[in-house]
Amino acid sequence: MLSRPIRSLLFAPANRGELVEKFPRYHADAFAIDLEDGTTESDKPAARSDLPRMVALLRDRGVKGQLFVRINQSRSPHADADVVVAGGTAIDGIMMPKLRAVADLQRVSEGLSRSEDRTGRALQLIGIVETAAGVVNVEALAGSGDVHLGALAFGAEDFITDMGGQRTAEGLEVLYARSRVVLAARAAGLAALDQVFVSIRDDDAFRRDAAIGRQLGYDGKMCVVPHQAVMANEIFSPSADEIERSRRLVRACKAARAEGRGAIDFEGGMVDEPILRRAEAVVRWAVEQGIGTE
Repeated sequence: MLSRPIRSLLFAPANRGELVEKFPRYHADAFAIDLEDGTTESDKPAARSDLPRMVALLRDRGVKGQLFVRINQSRSPHADADVVVAGGTAIDGIMMPKLRAVADLQRVSEGLSRSEDRTGRALQLIGIVETAAGVVNVEALAGSGDVHLGALAFGAEDFITDMGGQRTAEGLEVLYARSRVVLAARAAGLAALDQVFVSIRDDDAFRRDAAIGRQLGYDGKMCVVPHQAVMANEIFSPSADEIERSRRLVRACKAARAEGRGAIDFEGGMVDEPILRRAEAVVRWAVEQGIGTE
């Protein structure tokens, strides 16, 4: 798992320093400086060279969220240099796009280990599964036991392009792959980040899409504009009503156990062990956030 939960991860292109430098203003749980799709091919070398300055500036300005760099895919001519330069800065980890095979994961992870040996800082890895091959191999990727891999993310746009399909408002064309990625992550004890939503002016649609991601089991969502991060933080957090109901449920179950009862009828529904565990997780989250006590 990641060192800290991520409900929102906000991207900015590495060749747009004026956008990256605004990260400290925003309330995302994590930020990613994007050397891959967000940066044009001709700008990649200069953006990579400027990376140490940008990271140092963000740290000086007190950026609060975790800080990642999305490198270029492992088979590109940029990947090795991306890992070396990024790994020498004060980042929290790397995002690896278009993760297809365990061999690709191992190559980048070995680069991270070399960076850790030089700097003495631990680095995390988020693997983005966004190709047909990646989805087919996702269980092997998640279960590889890689020491750096803390999360998997699903990239819908690249995936459907690789498939030769079409994106729709309903999103059924990516539902199987989206579900398979989060399932593999959960089975391996990894965190999971949901797909980006590219219709940046349709907040209602973003909320619907994020809610589906949470229902599927994702921890948070990758975001492309700052206000999406605010909405993701809300949607991937328990609501006040959910927290209060979970507390009531936990108290009722404790009382039932004291009387020797297992499953109980609680507020019109049957409650057994799996439902209790979900409620207990909500209560623990609230306590960790300083929202009351157990």
